[in-house]
Amino acid sequence: MKKNMVVLSKSSTNPSYGCIPDERPIEEYISKGIINLDKPSGPTSHEVDAWIKIILDCEKTGHGGTLDPKVTGILPVGIDDATKSIQLLLEAPKEYVCLLRLHENVSQDKIREVFKEFTGKIYQLPPVKSAVKRELRTRNVYYSTIYEIDGRDVLFKIGCEAGTYVRTYCHNIGEVLGVGAHMAELRRTQVGSFNEKSNLTTLHDLTDSYHFYREDGDEEYLRQAIRPMERVADHLPKIIIKDSAVGAICHGADLAVGGISSFSDDIKKHNQVAIFSLKGELVASGNLLVDLEELITANSGIVVNTNKVFMKEDVYPMMWK
Repeated sequence: MKKNMVVLSKSSTNPSYGCIPDERPIEEYISKGIINLDKPSGPTSHEVDAWIKIILDCEKTGHGGTLDPKVTGILPVGIDDATKSIQLLLEAPKEYVCLLRLHENVSQDKIREVFKEFTGKIYQLPPVKSAVKRELRTRNVYYSTIYEIDGRDVLFKIGCEAGTYVRTYCHNIGEVLGVGAHMAELRRTQVGSFNEKSNLTTLHDLTDSYHFYREDGDEEYLRQAIRPMERVADHLPKIIIKDSAVGAICHGADLAVGGISSFSDDIKKHNQVAIFSLKGELVASGNLLVDLEELITANSGIVVNTNKVFMKEDVYPMMWK
């Protein structure tokens, strides 16, 4: 997701420290990688994590946004050092293609009318079996497009805020129509910038890619199957920091305006931002304490409250006291 950047201070980076994500040596590339996995129907998301751990012979894996066993589609999986960064995807927008099945016949005009009502801000009560507290909450549905209506079956695409339950969405539409409905099939087609067109990989693809690397020394397919962990922050506003500030941030310091080189113009006060090095490495995330105009005109002071650090402390030297 390309962003317009505002330059606060022209800066250069020392090639002796860190590395451009796409140019990392293969072992580091794997350990700081994210797989845009096409989850099959059947296994749980945790079972998929375990299989990838075996396939890549890595220490740990973790997924972003759990899918039910029968649900297929986009399941981003982080490897080793990248598992911590996967949490940035939890609040990323999601997209699904769903087959809704009505329990009685309804006119197509009525179905389309009700779908329009279920766009924008909606209210949902999480299902009984869910990981969150069961209380009424609002969620945003950015779009809900009907592809086809065949009798009682409605095939549609929905783009929604994180934490939207599509199963509940289908049930509520059935209630408003007065005939009842349930989710018959579901496929997730996008999580943040991870979609079906961005290096989507199956478990078989991953197995073959790792085999080519281990047996023949061919890295090409593995580099296609695995993407740098930096992609998990594509949906977030960005702040690029100077080399001199990286060490401090990695040790948990908050970000002062003097350490900023540039930032995207979509930042908003109190929102989460991703902090990157000049080489494009994901350093940390935090909450922005000022608005856009304040950031442009500020001469000093703390502007980001750092809450998560993703880069190891020893990648850049400590240039602060």
